[in-house]
Amino acid sequence: MKNDAPSPVYRRDYRPPDHWIDAVDLDFDLREAVTTVTATIRGRRNAAVNDGGAPLVLAGGKLVLCSVSLDGRPLGTNECEAGEERLVVPGVPDSFTLTTVVEIRPQDNTALSGLYRSNGNYCTQCEAEGFRRITYFLDRPDVMARYTTRIEADAARCPVLLSNGNRVASGELAGGRHWVRWEDPFPKPSYLFALVAGDLRCLEGQFTTRSGRRVRLEIWAEPANVDSCAHALASLKNAMRWDEEVFGLEYDLDVYMIVAVGDFNMGAMENKGLNIFNAKYVLARPETATDDDYERIGGVIAHEYFHNWTGNRVTCRDWFQLTLKEGLTVFRDQQFTADTTSPPVKRIADVRNLRTVQFAEAAGPMAHPIRPESYVEMNNFYTATVYEKGAEVIRLYHTLLGAGGFRKGMDLYFARHDGHAVTCDDFRAAMADANGVDLTQFERWYDQAGTPTVRARGTWNEAVRTYTLTLSQTAKAMRGEGEPRPFPIPVRVGLLGPDGADLPLRLAGEPRTGGTTRVLELTEAERTFTFAGIPARPVPSLLRGFSAPVVLEAERGSEELAFLMAHDSDPCQRWDAGQELGRRLLLDLVARRAAGRPLAVDPLFVAAFGRILADGALDGSLKSLALVLPAERELALGMEVVDPDGIHAVRQFVRRELARSLRAEFTAVYSATASTKPYANDKASIDRRRLHNCVLAYLATLDEDATTALVWRQFEAADNMTEAEAALSILADLDRPERTAALDAFYARWKRDPLVVDKWFTVQALSTHPAAVDHVLALARHPDFTWKNPNRVRSLVGAFGASNQVRFHSADGRGYVFVADAVLELDPLNPQVASRMVSAFNPWRRFDAGRQARMRAQLERIAARPGLSRDVGEIVARAREG
Repeated sequence: MKNDAPSPVYRRDYRPPDHWIDAVDLDFDLREAVTTVTATIRGRRNAAVNDGGAPLVLAGGKLVLCSVSLDGRPLGTNECEAGEERLVVPGVPDSFTLTTVVEIRPQDNTALSGLYRSNGNYCTQCEAEGFRRITYFLDRPDVMARYTTRIEADAARCPVLLSNGNRVASGELAGGRHWVRWEDPFPKPSYLFALVAGDLRCLEGQFTTRSGRRVRLEIWAEPANVDSCAHALASLKNAMRWDEEVFGLEYDLDVYMIVAVGDFNMGAMENKGLNIFNAKYVLARPETATDDDYERIGGVIAHEYFHNWTGNRVTCRDWFQLTLKEGLTVFRDQQFTADTTSPPVKRIADVRNLRTVQFAEAAGPMAHPIRPESYVEMNNFYTATVYEKGAEVIRLYHTLLGAGGFRKGMDLYFARHDGHAVTCDDFRAAMADANGVDLTQFERWYDQAGTPTVRARGTWNEAVRTYTLTLSQTAKAMRGEGEPRPFPIPVRVGLLGPDGADLPLRLAGEPRTGGTTRVLELTEAERTFTFAGIPARPVPSLLRGFSAPVVLEAERGSEELAFLMAHDSDPCQRWDAGQELGRRLLLDLVARRAAGRPLAVDPLFVAAFGRILADGALDGSLKSLALVLPAERELALGMEVVDPDGIHAVRQFVRRELARSLRAEFTAVYSATASTKPYANDKASIDRRRLHNCVLAYLATLDEDATTALVWRQFEAADNMTEAEAALSILADLDRPERTAALDAFYARWKRDPLVVDKWFTVQALSTHPAAVDHVLALARHPDFTWKNPNRVRSLVGAFGASNQVRFHSADGRGYVFVADAVLELDPLNPQVASRMVSAFNPWRRFDAGRQARMRAQLERIAARPGLSRDVGEIVARAREG
């Protein structure tokens, strides 16, 4: 059966609303059976587009309308058009007050959009279009209003009643009920509205702003979890201080609240003054959270706080501009994490994520610019492209203008647009005007999809001591776009001399050198740069700091890459040289395996690994990053026809060969990084644990009794989740009795902690054990698995489909059937989560004929489901078109 295709929305068709809403007064009567929402809105005609003839059209979603009145007069059924999805009121005056009363059932809201219940507590999620599931409204980001909210509930069931802004009044009612009134002094779009009601406890803190104002900080969680909120509170204070120091931005309300909830579709939400968080990004104790969890919590806390200015005070005109707030705020949280942890480690982690996730997205059927031109369901465009590539585009401004120029642009952006809903073009104009530069060409980063390729070739002229570097760029023509036009691409370069030291750089014609690193601006299809005073043949270090989101192709042999791997002063490029060397080796071995030729690891590669391991100048975090081979998903991007079995087999082969060749070195490092001290979350301890776990994973590939015993001892002795989970993940890949014993012991210990149980599911979903598909199928029937909790679904189905390339793409197709079954199970419950799961099928055309046919069959099965949601329908339609 063919589903009717919903009509897309186009950016070019944006039109301001016919009416504005200036103020909203909400009254929530929370009851067990039904919640009643009374909304009084004060609005006015938008004279710029409405001559008085346009009706007031409010969006709705699964609402039961009880009554509606206009300027105090009840309207009859013949005076308005009411339905679940919209309310139309013709003939409204130029200024008006409209009051609606609706009924909703939060306890039945499995989509977790709008107002819903999580573990008995009420909470909201309104971005992008969830507010319409609460009451009829102009639910669009360019309609900014001031909100007051009254919440009434049973005092025993819901002792805590929270909303945006400042608490201005409260009282007790008959029958054990109570009420609280909140007032938000700042205008905001409806997607930033928030409400939380339930039985919660608070960890309090305080922050004094640079102007001397005291802000009350509150982290709310379920009673059993409040002792796991200290890291979140400390992270919030760090973010507030950093934003003042780096961007001069001060918090503007009397209280800042964060609430941790167990059921949440997203990571967190930046609602004004009341951030609602997925509990996994708030709760942390050494026994239950890893070092990476701690860092992610700090980053997400900062991200949502930074949105107070980049997203709330200045918001998006329409949803096509989503990267305006998300790309900018991701860049800000990346800079914050870099400043508070390790800049090179953070940069490398971000680049690795971009290449693995966003580059794959840009090469598939869901490819889109950071500012999409159309969508069917907006929820589908909360993507790596909008967020991570969007952050890279913001970084381009920072690279080209410098930190000072970028700050000038940000200051002008806030001065011009505070309290307004604006566009990406407004941001670009602020950057250009503040710095007196022409950024017209920069718009191409916003309206062209795909990943550009930069090619580099260099020539050293011994006679005149010059080095000529020619850079060229190409981009693939994407569906629905014209021929790609050249991007403005900053390429940060250095030149290394024969001794590995950076050479001073002077472009021909310049009177003096300009340091040892230069940013070359490639704005045409091809451009040549000549460096003078180069005494010996140099080795170029290209795209330092990953200065642009591009694919780099350069004429570099293995010896040159190994040289950069050993000597480059730029940590990102030193890491990347090793990754490129690894990619070439692994893809060559995949081809050899397919041809039936013997496999061998280049001794040059082994030697380069050994040098990294022995390098005392590198900390443990950088070493562990440099020692990890390119991911299987990243290697797949380098193949015309993906061979998941071959990729996995040769990657495991190389890991074993490295372990055999460097066994003594790995063993020595493992012993040297062992510690009997209590867990500490300082940098030195984190560096130690990362390297400790990295070399253990290599030793375990030998699959010997002795190495397996080493892993088992770490698992049993671990007093922190970082080392316990690392050991468990290693054991989960082995076909040995210790695997089952460790998984059983881990579950028995942590079965009452939902976030740790999520880890238990994920470890098994990512396992490359030969029977992994059987294990995943069994886990979907486990008593602790539920389709209604997004974290649990992501921990099993999401992890398996998105990240377990070899087992998801099992040649018999059972992995495909499992994920398709999950999508069909989820879609009626939570379409937003279902659409994330179905994205695993997007690259189906890049595989062999057999896998293509099996994936296509599952896409067709999903597409044939009557009543398929727009969320899933759009992804499937684009995947089928390819």
